[in-house]
Amino acid sequence: MRERLIIIGSGPAGLTAAIYAARANLNPLVFEGFQDGGIPGGQLMTTGIVENFPGFPAGVAGPELMGNMREQAVKYGARMETEDVAGVDLSKRPFAVISSGDDRYEADVLIIATGATANRLPLDSEKRLWGRGVSACAVCDGALPVFRNQPVAVIGGGDTAVEEAVHLTQFASKVYLIHRRDELRASQAMRARAQSHPKIEILWNRVVDEFIGENQLSGLKLRDTVTGEVSELTVAGAFEAIGHKPNVGFLNGQVETDSLGYIVTRPGSTATSIDGIFAAGDVQDPKYRQAITAAASGCMAALEAEKTFL
Repeated sequence: MRERLIIIGSGPAGLTAAIYAARANLNPLVFEGFQDGGIPGGQLMTTGIVENFPGFPAGVAGPELMGNMREQAVKYGARMETEDVAGVDLSKRPFAVISSGDDRYEADVLIIATGATANRLPLDSEKRLWGRGVSACAVCDGALPVFRNQPVAVIGGGDTAVEEAVHLTQFASKVYLIHRRDELRASQAMRARAQSHPKIEILWNRVVDEFIGENQLSGLKLRDTVTGEVSELTVAGAFEAIGHKPNVGFLNGQVETDSLGYIVTRPGSTATSIDGIFAAGDVQDPKYRQAITAAASGCMAALEAEKTFL
């Protein structure tokens, strides 16, 4: 099955690329996924209210936003395959795409928008309270009314954890930074920032054993990694900042990635190390990881893909 353009991924990047490509008469085929890397629609499908996406002054539910994007892409002619991509052959054009159902497709151009998956704690209580006080993005969710003027926690010890903790001090009454070791992994400058901030308290040598609450998070059960002592901490929110994993396994190393696994794109472009292959969204963005920046890069990828046919 020969296609002009295949888009792999259906988060804000993939669906924005699909909208632009469809309107440019590229007739894109979108693999929206099924299970790998999360459900179709990306991380916003597990997000309650999105307050920082332009055009929605009252906020919008994550699934509603992604549903609208999908509907818009289909309206203009994008075609959806609710399957995962099991593998690709990028050694020559047309590129080969193998679906999880073992169907083979060929494409003149590919846009990879498979996103990144947030690392999460393997606790049943975490799954139960996900989106109910537990989140992996303080920038996305930290300003929600439920967290304002309340104590919250950030779990992690790297630069991202410190950045999120500092961001949350604008809204929360207090921010606990929970780290499993006795020294932060963050850079020296970020460490100093966390340790000197009056609203941040670092809880050293602590791990989360349980997220407490029925329908909404109310606290954490913490275990001291040195003494084994268990204590409870009252918080309205808990933000896991323990890293992300870009969803690139199906590429089998055929596209250049950085040391963390993110696809490398040329400065000011979504072009990858292989001509005719573009990457958009969180799969190539370890820094911002926002729906709006993902959508913007999806637009860029579609525009650049269109130029290859001119």
